[in-house]
Amino acid sequence: MVAMCLPQSSRESDFGAVASFATSSLVASDQVEPDALAALSALLADDLARCNRTIVARMESPVPLIPRLAAHLVAAGGKRIRPLLTLAAARLCGYPGGAGTSDVRHPDADRHIQLAACVEFIHTATLLHDDVVDESALRRGLASANAVFGNHAAVLVGDFLFARAFQIMVRDGSLRVLAILSEAAATIAEGEVLQLVIQNDLDTPESRYLEVIKGKTAALFAAACQVGAVLGGSPAAEEQALAEYGRNLGMAFQLADDALDYAADQSSLGKTIGDDFREGKVTLPVLLAFAAGDPVERGFWRRAIEDGTQGADDLSTAVNLLGNHGAIAATLARAEAFSRAAHQALEIFASSPIKTGLTALTDFAVHRRH
Repeated sequence: MVAMCLPQSSRESDFGAVASFATSSLVASDQVEPDALAALSALLADDLARCNRTIVARMESPVPLIPRLAAHLVAAGGKRIRPLLTLAAARLCGYPGGAGTSDVRHPDADRHIQLAACVEFIHTATLLHDDVVDESALRRGLASANAVFGNHAAVLVGDFLFARAFQIMVRDGSLRVLAILSEAAATIAEGEVLQLVIQNDLDTPESRYLEVIKGKTAALFAAACQVGAVLGGSPAAEEQALAEYGRNLGMAFQLADDALDYAADQSSLGKTIGDDFREGKVTLPVLLAFAAGDPVERGFWRRAIEDGTQGADDLSTAVNLLGNHGAIAATLARAEAFSRAAHQALEIFASSPIKTGLTALTDFAVHRRH
């Protein structure tokens, strides 16, 4: 992945130093373990570097707490997959932006850069709010922002990032882009509320759970891709194909995340294994194991997930039950189905290095280790 090239700032703060350290760590990780995500990032190296600079610059504020909390978020890392999808989709659809090009509204032709940053702000804002709702103490292996700065600060900085996102949309001036991203923001919120409704409810149908992740995760993947198609001036069929690609890719990613929380190698994952279990989250592997379990096993799940009463050995018991009932394999099989659908959605596009990169990402979504 490309390192952030951070702008100089006259305001002395921890932000630049922390952001530089975080980026260096991400680069080292990708160099150790090349994957489809790193390969696509390499194809879009210049665009991604510009996007990272924009993200850092737009997180600045004269209110000191905002850049401090933002620095904490950058230090936690992240895949930057959503803005990467916007950049890739725009290039796939022929958007020419970059140095040496111009248009009337945007002389520096950086719409794809600005809107990719906008997508990341929406995503980061939802993470801040999620961690408060979930009372999460960790995010990507580090103390979560709400644990460090408090719930009030996390919620308000999340609001700030949403506001920044809408400022970027307004500056862009496209009502089509505004419609896509604002609808995605509303859908994400609906998905989060629906997740709250089913929280700790092991009688949740699988279809209901899939509806949750379609809203809270897949909607922004879809919008990130669709915005790129709009930037490229693509016909409706291609715009819809990219939206379907993103939606299915998002579903595959989330289901794989559900499985990784119980089955990953902790050093590769970059966070503590079993976070979902400890937080009492209802995810697909748990629902599948619960449905297949006998009365004693169901009693275990109700105590651990619904009642939140957990002992020292309960995570090991949960992992064993998931294995006994093939719940991890079944979850990954469902992720594979969404991955194939994402792959098929790209068939409308001509062969190109970007298409190859996006296609490879569908396999990475399911088979990654982190």
